[in-house]
Amino acid sequence: MSRIPLVSSESLTPEQRVVYDRIVSGPRKAMVGPLRAALHNPELAEHWQQLGALLRYGTSLSQRLKEIAILVTARRWNAELEWQIHEDAARKAGVPDGLIDAIRLAQRPDFATDDDRAIYEFVRDLQESGRVSDATYRDAHSRFGTVGVVELTAL
Repeated sequence: MSRIPLVSSESLTPEQRVVYDRIVSGPRKAMVGPLRAALHNPELAEHWQQLGALLRYGTSLSQRLKEIAILVTARRWNAELEWQIHEDAARKAGVPDGLIDAIRLAQRPDFATDDDRAIYEFVRDLQESGRVSDATYRDAHSRFGTVGVVELTAL
């Protein structure tokens, strides 16, 4: 059960309605996840949804690679809501079931591509230790460049 009561679409203030409508008419198509709680402060929710939309839909990384990064993060923090939202999105983006299942079970996956492996290792390093090893950084940087590494870190 949520500690913060979620704002229902029927009880939105005019300011909340503007943000709500922007979210459900955008690429998300629905109001899900922590944005539902953030709506208590419409300005916060608006900035949060803009950053989230940029990271999820507006970076140089492919949707497949972003979904791998999100699943690794969701598993690390046992964020079940994020996992539920992004497991399906990962499948739609072409992430193999075996890779998804291994991440869910906190096991090292067999990787279909070297890019998948580089994303997994970069995010796992960052989530587990708060830093990325030199070798993992060099590998990710050689594949995705400075912009890709910055985007991946922000994601």
